[in-house]
Amino acid sequence: MDVQEGVSLRIVGLNAFLPGFRLVREFAERSGHELVLVVTLPESGRYGESRPMVTELPDQTNVLITRKLRTVAAPVIDALRPDVVISAAFPRLIPAEILEIPKYGAINCHPSPLPAGRGPTPQRLIYEGDERIGATVHRTAAEFDTGAILAQRIAPLPEDLNGTGIMQVWGDLLGRCLDEAVPRLVAGDPGERQDPAAASEAPFFTEEEMLLDLTESSHVVRRKSAALNVTSPQAKVQLAGTTHVITRTDVVPAPSSAAAGTILEEHEDGWTVQTGDLPLRLTR
Repeated sequence: MDVQEGVSLRIVGLNAFLPGFRLVREFAERSGHELVLVVTLPESGRYGESRPMVTELPDQTNVLITRKLRTVAAPVIDALRPDVVISAAFPRLIPAEILEIPKYGAINCHPSPLPAGRGPTPQRLIYEGDERIGATVHRTAAEFDTGAILAQRIAPLPEDLNGTGIMQVWGDLLGRCLDEAVPRLVAGDPGERQDPAAASEAPFFTEEEMLLDLTESSHVVRRKSAALNVTSPQAKVQLAGTTHVITRTDVVPAPSSAAAGTILEEHEDGWTVQTGDLPLRLTR
């Protein structure tokens, strides 16, 4: 559904993580809109990176790198007269000085089925047992992830139950959400208010949570590892007294009667280990 045939919107993106930028750019390109500016931060350490996202952006992208959203970003955005502001993977509250600028309003892309999973680590829902992947685009409000919902999609966990698989599904779901949400925004649709009673928070993972328990079932180990590794490798296992970072897990079809945590085979890039039910191939 196009906003209006032949009408090109001027979009400002707020992104501190490259997949968030790609999401907004690809939406603008396929919908015939113009991404006039990307606002990012001097660093994006929240997503496991220390360098600014700008090092990965196409040369033709107009970029503003700043932490000062009110005093620096707002005047620049205002001068560009955007129709819509879209934030995706931007770990800062967006002040009213920016929210009041765009002609049609500001929206945020959040990878959870809001109001569940508000906060910086929406993949925590998967870690804690949700067998679904959710995505929501909502009106940006004064508090994180609380605005009225304009589009939402939910899908089952992917067959490739790893961080890359989850990220790929997120991108697809959020892209489809944007295709629905932006026309609703332009049409003045207020969206559906979130139910505070159904809300849950998704804080950062603790060091203890990052250490996988190999006595749990293979599916649980895989689900937790995938959730931990969505933005950068954080899943860890302890083998033979040493802690290792695991980048992915894969099912090994051959059953074993060995005790959970037993190394069944060593590989150049990892191990095959026994979990609470089946062996898993762990890649370090």
